[in-house]
Amino acid sequence: MELLTGLILGVVVIAFSTSLSQKLGVAGPLILVAVGLAASWLPVLGPFEVDPELILVGVLPPLLYAAAVRLPAVEFRRDLPSISGLAVALVVVSALAIGGFLTLVLPQVGFPLAVALGAVLSPSDAVATSIVKRLGISPRVVTILEGESLINDATALVLLRSAIAAVAGGFAFADTVGTFVWGIVAAVAVGVVVGLLNLRIRARMNTVAATALGFVVPFVAYLPTEHLGGSGLVAAVAAGITTGQGAARRFTAEQRVSDEINWRTVELMLEGGVFLIMGLELRGILDDNTEQQNGPGTAVLLALASLAILLVIRAAYVAALIFAQGRRARTRQRERLELISDRLDNLPAGFGERTGHPGAARRRLHSMRSRLTRAFHDLDYYEASPLGWKHGTIIVWAGMRGVVTLAAAQTLPRDTPDRELLILTAFLVAVISLLLQGLTLPGLVRLLRIPSAGDDTTLLREEREALDEALRSAAAERLADPTLALEHGGTWDDRTLTIARRRLEQGADEDAGAQARELQLLVITTMRARLLELASEGAFSSEVLRESQRRLDAQQVSLEMRRNDL
Repeated sequence: MELLTGLILGVVVIAFSTSLSQKLGVAGPLILVAVGLAASWLPVLGPFEVDPELILVGVLPPLLYAAAVRLPAVEFRRDLPSISGLAVALVVVSALAIGGFLTLVLPQVGFPLAVALGAVLSPSDAVATSIVKRLGISPRVVTILEGESLINDATALVLLRSAIAAVAGGFAFADTVGTFVWGIVAAVAVGVVVGLLNLRIRARMNTVAATALGFVVPFVAYLPTEHLGGSGLVAAVAAGITTGQGAARRFTAEQRVSDEINWRTVELMLEGGVFLIMGLELRGILDDNTEQQNGPGTAVLLALASLAILLVIRAAYVAALIFAQGRRARTRQRERLELISDRLDNLPAGFGERTGHPGAARRRLHSMRSRLTRAFHDLDYYEASPLGWKHGTIIVWAGMRGVVTLAAAQTLPRDTPDRELLILTAFLVAVISLLLQGLTLPGLVRLLRIPSAGDDTTLLREEREALDEALRSAAAERLADPTLALEHGGTWDDRTLTIARRRLEQGADEDAGAQARELQLLVITTMRARLLELASEGAFSSEVLRESQRRLDAQQVSLEMRRNDL
């Protein structure tokens, strides 16, 4: 009964905090941490502790999967080198730096365990993304932060596992690196396979059954990967990305609508629950530390010093990253692409016929032109949203610590010297980072006078209009096809075709009966096919593409419901 009461209260607190955050303009997780901190001192609660395995196994896989499903794939691919550097290289360097620092001030801990705590403190949290989105910062910055937070959690946990294994079996550089690499490679392989199976199996099920099965996909990817010695979290992310990119082709409109609503709810509850737990656990962690260390003073100093080291290393890395985003290299790359394009345009008319396989030659030429088009669009993206030092400053300051830092710290071996001190240090790094950086980030944006989202909003509106025009053109071309026929034979009547054309031209919402609904569904199918082609070319941003996909799905679901009601 106490557990049920606690769950009900937790859901209520999360729901009200989320609603309050929208009114106050403060990120919901920050409010939940504050509520938990206040509640932890209420006499009726007493010390509060949650098994860290419950968070690492029961919460993080679906939480990361839910974020990966909605990942903006086009932008993620374009900034993958930057994201990978932040999520892997920066985590490793930060962990080693913290390990060296802790070895100097706490020599009894030992270097491998010091690196283990460094791995715990290194990953940034996804809460930064929600804060930056609200501030209207460049979507490119949001994508980088979101991609980093998805991958660096897994990197940190693989590094943590490798460091703890080195403590048990003795440190060997080659073995540790091998364990780290295997943890990533095995996870990606399992995650992609699970994601592909998820797409194939659920595409053959009705919406309710497919939704129920979808809830277990993160764990199906997680468990076998952990058994193989890989990172279950990387597998959950890989399965989510694979599912998110294949859903537009494989799932029905109703399944996509259902998945989006359900996973947003799951993400809200799980993320909110973990941040609430962070605040509630403060009292027990402080009591343990007071008993072992005679107060939190040492932990506070260690936390402040560790956070300062992390920010300095992050600033140096991001500065190098921004410097590498040079315009000169982009200019030379565009010149090379234009040269290749000219050569393709000047190919002889009978190209490929001499090989005896003209069809294969045409397909190859089409593939080359598609890749070239995508490369030009990528360059347009880089030039339209360059990363300056102000954006770099936001990327540095938005690197807050959170869920993984707290949960992973509590998985340190029980016989770790000064374990209570290390756990409190990790907890304070997370809380100080969330409150200090999270609350001052809006002020930093105002201080830097970063342009508001107005320009981006204008560009997005222009993108939406261009995409709508492209989809309407595809639909109009389909309606003008003289071979257009009913699915079961016969032809469309003229009045139905006239209504459909008027809907495209004027946005009219007329309904002339069952045949009109079938024609509207055909138009939606045509538009969706064109949408997928444009998505593969990279001509439009993921945000605009997904907005259009959601509108088409909503229209299709509405039409199908009206058809089924008859």
